[in-house]
Amino acid sequence: MSILNVEHVTHGYGARQILNDASFRLLKGEHVGLVGANGEGKTTFLNIITGKLMPDEGKIEWCRHITTGYLDQFSTLEKGKTIYDVLRDAFKHLSELEQEMLDMYEKMSDCSDEEMNEMMESVGEIQDILDTNGYYTIDSKISEYANGLGLGEIGLQRDVSELSGGQRAKVLLAKVLLENPMILILDEPTNFLDENHIEWLKGFLQDYQNAFILVSHDIPFLNSVVNVIYHVENAVLTRYTGDYDNFMRMHELKKKQLEQAYEKQQKEIAGLQEFVAKNKARAATANMARSRQRKLDKMEVITLAKEKIKPSFSFISARTTGKVVIEGTDLVLGYDTPLTKPLNFRIERNTKTAIKGVNGLGKSTLLKTMLGIIPPFKGKVQLDQFVQPCYFEQEDNGSDKTALQEIWDKFPSMTNAEVRAALARCGLTTEHITTQVRVLSGGENAKVRLCALMLRECNLLVLDEPTNHLDVDAKEELKRAIGAYKGTVVLVSHEPEFYNGIVTDVWNIEDYTTKII
Repeated sequence: MSILNVEHVTHGYGARQILNDASFRLLKGEHVGLVGANGEGKTTFLNIITGKLMPDEGKIEWCRHITTGYLDQFSTLEKGKTIYDVLRDAFKHLSELEQEMLDMYEKMSDCSDEEMNEMMESVGEIQDILDTNGYYTIDSKISEYANGLGLGEIGLQRDVSELSGGQRAKVLLAKVLLENPMILILDEPTNFLDENHIEWLKGFLQDYQNAFILVSHDIPFLNSVVNVIYHVENAVLTRYTGDYDNFMRMHELKKKQLEQAYEKQQKEIAGLQEFVAKNKARAATANMARSRQRKLDKMEVITLAKEKIKPSFSFISARTTGKVVIEGTDLVLGYDTPLTKPLNFRIERNTKTAIKGVNGLGKSTLLKTMLGIIPPFKGKVQLDQFVQPCYFEQEDNGSDKTALQEIWDKFPSMTNAEVRAALARCGLTTEHITTQVRVLSGGENAKVRLCALMLRECNLLVLDEPTNHLDVDAKEELKRAIGAYKGTVVLVSHEPEFYNGIVTDVWNIEDYTTKII
């Protein structure tokens, strides 16, 4: 049974075509992975099917009485609410039904027999809905989901405005999952989850009885939870049955078949054109030449898709530092209260260190304290006198400037052509370069910020979750570039597949936290 039909949808921004005659169907219980390179239109497609964006052409049809839950990259939380309040909102429709039922009970004290019968019937229907949806066990369900995503140790009475970006993302994710919609729509849900909580989400989605559409660049995660892939490339949406690995095999096969058909047709076209050119002027062969020309005119010419620009990352090494680049002595992280026990550590020249651990324990705080952006709660941190750091921050909403102007303002001595060339090396097209940073996709925004780092000389590269939003090609290239970099690296990541093989040390922040995990 089809619960969502998308027919012949076309959409673009100015001269930039995002989707062209795209069709899509979602069957009951299907687990769909929506994949494609950064900026190909995955989030745009989700916004169209959820009604946030009207397509230029096409039709979207949902089945009747559908319920949807949408977690996007830009969801927000209301200040003043606790985590528990937000999670309880997932059952708001049930709370409203309960209140409606209680109001009817009050009216029953003063009503006619006919009204009484009607209300009793309505009360019975509402009670069945509440029982079916487990309304009277809401608190235990909230506790289960909160603990599964690591919100329990934060404290469900915490105001959401006090949470880190990763913690807020977890709250939004937990709320959407608690809603148990007929269609669950998740845009990059693992970006702010650590390994343990990714495993919990993986198990949840594997057992999910309803349908979902998932956008993710985490390939092992995708492979473990989806059974259908929709691939968007060059404004075309194509369906593949199976997991991501099967999609890659089929996609490569189709690509080779198309290339072979293209080469064969090009040879045929060349032969026909040569015959026409030689024989159209000769009376004896003019008819044959016209026949060949008609065949040429009617031929549906195969075109190959333009190869996507693959990013090429590299970081410029600055002068050599001393042997000890960063040294922490009895260092305690924190703001109003301590987040960690005292830390004593040394990061030596040309080492590459990955920091992992549950969100909210101070990974980003550690990076900022190391760099002197925020002061230590206690103790001290010492940087080598010759350190020249480059820092990639986890969260950046972007500005109203275009990507071109953003880089040019930072490096005014560069020419327009040089700035464009630098952005192009990061895999950004002319359309991306002339678009405001704040309206770029998460992956495109990250590439603009990586471009700025690549233009600076540095001997200490500090990266906070650099793979969030990056597509597969960009991740692989960034991994190669970090491995090739001749300097010291400290990076925070929740993806062992990314940092394994390029780092010399792995620190687990959970070993130092004062919190109960």
